[in-house]
Amino acid sequence: MTEFKQIIGRGTRINEAYDKLYFTIMDFRNATKLFADPDFDGEPVNIYEPPEGGTVTPPEEGESGEDDGITVDPPLGEGRVKYYVNNVPVTVANERIQYLDTDGKLITESLKDYTRKKVTESYDSLESFLKDWTEAEKKEAVIRELERQGVIFEALQDEIGKDFDAFDLICHIAFDQPPLSRKERAEKVKKRNYFAKYDETAQQVLAALLDLYTDGGIVDLENPD
Repeated sequence: MTEFKQIIGRGTRINEAYDKLYFTIMDFRNATKLFADPDFDGEPVNIYEPPEGGTVTPPEEGESGEDDGITVDPPLGEGRVKYYVNNVPVTVANERIQYLDTDGKLITESLKDYTRKKVTESYDSLESFLKDWTEAEKKEAVIRELERQGVIFEALQDEIGKDFDAFDLICHIAFDQPPLSRKERAEKVKKRNYFAKYDETAQQVLAALLDLYTDGGIVDLENPD
């Protein structure tokens, strides 16, 4: 326990001069289960409740605690998903999500189980999800709401495949549907010859949009730029 605390403590040290603003735990021995041990840290000495719209960083002793206007852009850790061990790049073989439930108990489960639970909290069936998805003026609104609920699409794409759009990831993980890649979905549209009813110029525009979806997904397709 003491050694593990020392490891975590050293990891949390910030060194801005070396761009050291985050750290990664590579847990080969399931040591992170110790976070759930009440003896790990015990109750906090002080509890800081950040004011609405204010900084989430607690003030140093003697400070007023008022927001000093300092912001971080981009957010710390955003886009930092490179892992190296002794200068050798490595990939993630397995991943776990840890969170506190309503009773304050630390829950550890797989990314897929976590995603399934989060999605089914909002949609109790595939039909209810499809209804919401179909009726949404913008699909991005559904995606962003699921992200707000805790679904991590980037991590799912890393684990299942970057060729799958958010729609197929949800249908596959939460409702056990076989996923189709964006390219496969685009090919199905082309085979149905759906665009034949439009004039040549419109067909070229629609084909370009279909290629855009294949490359980037529904969010890129809905981007007015």
